[in-house]
Amino acid sequence: MARTILHCDLNSFYASVELLSHPELRQQPVAVCGDPDSRKGIILAKNEPAKRCGVKTAETIWQARQKCPDLVFLPPHHDQYRQFSHIINNIYGQYTDLVEPFGIDESWLDITGSMHLFGGDARAIADGIRRRISQELGLTLSIGVSFNKVFAKLGSDYRKPDATTVIPPESWQEIVWPLPLSSLLYAGPAAQRALGQYGIHTVGDLAAVDPVLPQRLLGKLGRQLWDFANGRDTAPVRPQHEKEPVKSVGNSFTFRENLISREQVLQGMSLLCDSVASRLRQQNLYCGAVQIGLRDPAFRNISRQKQLACSTHSMRDLLRTAMELADCIWKPPSPLRLLSVTALSLTDRLETYEQVSLFVPQQSAGEAKLEKLEETVDAIRKKYGGKAIAYGDTLSQAGQLRRTDEA
Repeated sequence: MARTILHCDLNSFYASVELLSHPELRQQPVAVCGDPDSRKGIILAKNEPAKRCGVKTAETIWQARQKCPDLVFLPPHHDQYRQFSHIINNIYGQYTDLVEPFGIDESWLDITGSMHLFGGDARAIADGIRRRISQELGLTLSIGVSFNKVFAKLGSDYRKPDATTVIPPESWQEIVWPLPLSSLLYAGPAAQRALGQYGIHTVGDLAAVDPVLPQRLLGKLGRQLWDFANGRDTAPVRPQHEKEPVKSVGNSFTFRENLISREQVLQGMSLLCDSVASRLRQQNLYCGAVQIGLRDPAFRNISRQKQLACSTHSMRDLLRTAMELADCIWKPPSPLRLLSVTALSLTDRLETYEQVSLFVPQQSAGEAKLEKLEETVDAIRKKYGGKAIAYGDTLSQAGQLRRTDEA
């Protein structure tokens, strides 16, 4: 049975919510931005007039101001955004019980089983949802309608703002294949560069090649993108109460001052690994691989990852691997503004990935003591708060960092 899936994407969500309190600014270029003093002064969202000036999300405030000297900056109010997101997803829930949020401002709706209750016309249902959100909340959204999640999302991006786009199962190739590869979900800049070297620039180009090529270039992601390009996405829409299995646990820190010495990087990595390991233990998870990311003051990023010999949720194990990777891709005194550590290949049990001797215990007495120590630290923090205790080599950086959690 063919599915009917909607992807609802609120237009300029943060900026649109802010403009509800500032209607006098609707015709002016407006951007919601972070705090410049903490070096997180980047554009979080912008309205349509700002977009027409070339302002882009994630660029710095000074870059945006150069493009648009009259740009009005508003501070973010994340509690309001979460409240509106909750209200809107409850409205979606009146059309189907299969509503899967994708971030704070996007959601998939599978209306296959309930469409007949609302007239049976998917486009009309989408238009009705857009009218409701506009009339009841004063916000606009774009909706894609298709037979799988990937094409529904592609449809919501196809025409903005405030539009409905249908990508039907009988003629989807005519719409999808001419589009640039960047239109495809998860086809990020790195994937585009790798495939572009082989003349793959559109979705149709990718669909036409042997799947062995993208898989060789990008691993599992390459095969997944090839399937997407050929309309083979079968992923279900997960209801809100059904949590997707955790695939990674990571943190990143942006530093108030650039790091230029290995000691500074070690301190930063210690904080990150402590946080990631603690969260792994809280969820009774182990990781089988570690990935790090580095960003310099020019916002250039580089990342590396490494498979572990044995799964772990120990801060010391993560730190050892993180620093090995850092030493391979960075040399002091090249300045760094951001570090990240991510635990990958998660499992709920201790696993060994390399052959070990039958006569050597998998965990030494010293390692067992360190794990017990970290569990004790967890217990102290749980009772007295997260700042009650810290490892000595993290203290000098602890007060200078801002954290972004990923899970």
